[in-house]
Amino acid sequence: MCGIAGLIDLRNGAVSPAVIQRMTDAVAHRGPDGEGQWIEGNVGLGHRRLAIIDLSPAGHQPMVSADHRYVLSYNGEVYNFRELRAELEALGYWFRSQTDSEVVLNALAAWGTEALGRFNGMFAFALWDRRDKMLLLARDRYGIKPLYTCRFGDRFAFGSEQKAITAIPGFSSRPDKRALLEYFTFQNIFTDRTLIEGIELLPAGHYATLDLSSSAPQLKRHQYWDFDFREPEHPASDEEYREELDRLFRQAVNRQLVTDVELGSYLSGGMDSGSITAVAAQSFPYLKTFTCGFDLSSASGIELAFDERSKAEAMSYHFKTEHYEMVLKAGDMERCLPRLAYHLEEPRVGQSYPNFYAAQLASKFVKVVLSGAGGDELFGGYPWRYYRAVVNDGFEDYVDKYYAFWQRLVSNSELKQLFAPIWSDVSDVWTRDIFRGVFDHHEGALATPETYINHSLYFECKTFLHGLLVVEDKLSMAHSLESRVPFLDNDLVDFAMRCPVHLKLNNLAEVIRVNENDLDDKQDRFFKKTKDGKQILRDVMARFIPEEVTRAEKQGFSAPDSSWFKGDSIDFVRRTLLERNARIYEFLDRETVRGLLDQHFEGKRNRRLLIWSLLNLEQVLVNG
Repeated sequence: MCGIAGLIDLRNGAVSPAVIQRMTDAVAHRGPDGEGQWIEGNVGLGHRRLAIIDLSPAGHQPMVSADHRYVLSYNGEVYNFRELRAELEALGYWFRSQTDSEVVLNALAAWGTEALGRFNGMFAFALWDRRDKMLLLARDRYGIKPLYTCRFGDRFAFGSEQKAITAIPGFSSRPDKRALLEYFTFQNIFTDRTLIEGIELLPAGHYATLDLSSSAPQLKRHQYWDFDFREPEHPASDEEYREELDRLFRQAVNRQLVTDVELGSYLSGGMDSGSITAVAAQSFPYLKTFTCGFDLSSASGIELAFDERSKAEAMSYHFKTEHYEMVLKAGDMERCLPRLAYHLEEPRVGQSYPNFYAAQLASKFVKVVLSGAGGDELFGGYPWRYYRAVVNDGFEDYVDKYYAFWQRLVSNSELKQLFAPIWSDVSDVWTRDIFRGVFDHHEGALATPETYINHSLYFECKTFLHGLLVVEDKLSMAHSLESRVPFLDNDLVDFAMRCPVHLKLNNLAEVIRVNENDLDDKQDRFFKKTKDGKQILRDVMARFIPEEVTRAEKQGFSAPDSSWFKGDSIDFVRRTLLERNARIYEFLDRETVRGLLDQHFEGKRNRRLLIWSLLNLEQVLVNG
């Protein structure tokens, strides 16, 4: 895992080594084990190395091909690199190192962009073709590794993080007001925008080319892969699906155990991380595992179940892991916010500071950690979301229902008032169109409830999961920690996309029978967290972990912030967000924000996600 950066002068001016140094220094936390530059005329590539496989100097980057045609700056891990290496050696390629980086370099030389479909792993890279004067940028299928681009003036820049670009002398950083509106609707950014105007995030499953032999070079994007959830045309038996999932899950975890440094695993107390730990512990005796819990002394209601340390400890005992845990209190959010906002760069989904502390804990003991991300989105872990739009009068009706649910921070009716100071600049932004646009490349007839469920799974993988992955990358790399996600193994994802919906959701048939206009208790229970969802995963994972875990109600990794924001942390919230010179009021209406905060303080409505988002945004603006 590493940090990459690069700069091209489109008027053929020489790139300064000092500028590339500034760019790589900005992402030094991503690669403390080494740094490198490659500069030739108007093209400069930079790299910071976090050595995981082949720790020798042979893995130094940027890496140049044997024929000196290609130069690679690469971030990631391709887990099937040994199989690809054998193929390339049969074609006559030779290798100086044992790294996957060199395999990626030679695979691109041999197969071009077709190699992208053969990589099973996570990656973001830049490849410069010296002969054809062509830059190739690419990002993995799922968006595990980020890659930002920006064209400003006569220069084109890219980097693993936005700060690599903003470090360039002369770059002017301005907030993207349209992205702000998008974020405060969805608590996420669905488009390729960022909160810095002009900096874009290359979409997952895409590569881009910049042809410098052209008289007017333009970045051209190409999609090479996308999620495609569909009911199988010739389904197998239920038992065959379970056996295949068992095989593929074991294979996925074992593939991602390749490392020359110490590896551990998160162990939250839930099914996904517990199952990964169960398989990994078979290969790594006394595997190190990590849990963050919460002080619940001032929590109430459903938040009293948010601390899963006892479940994690029980599984650690069962799998004989070397277990470490940390307890977070209200003040821990306040203490980490400046650093977290610096590394996260912009607010994204969820309340991410527990992830920051979990990565900090793991980084004290290991260099690689396994994460359970992806299991919910692939196997239907959020049925209370899907069931809101399972019986519809066509696609537009489906969009209306699901869009209404996904207004996570403020509703459409509140946006104009909240953004009053800048409304004239964003009044033409229709967030429903942004929501609908997610489905532009997901075709298929919507004839049955199952097809609508598959549409929802597609949406959540493209948006919610992607946002989680961006957060996971930024906050793990803040601590020079590589985070791996076994659920996003290519073979396992392909299986999940063809797994019948009835194997993921138990209650679908009953939900369909309920009159959608009859909002009684019978229907309302389907809109709450239940033990439904991920049924096939629950069945198979019961072979690895205790049944009380596989049959438990879904529990996310969240702190009891609803209580803390109107209790232990209320003074911090008021001091930060109601301060006369708070930066957020350059964009947001003060009285509207005060009214939304009062709703939470007075217990009228849970606004914890909005409060966290406001705190995060304020800190981002203060950091500059």
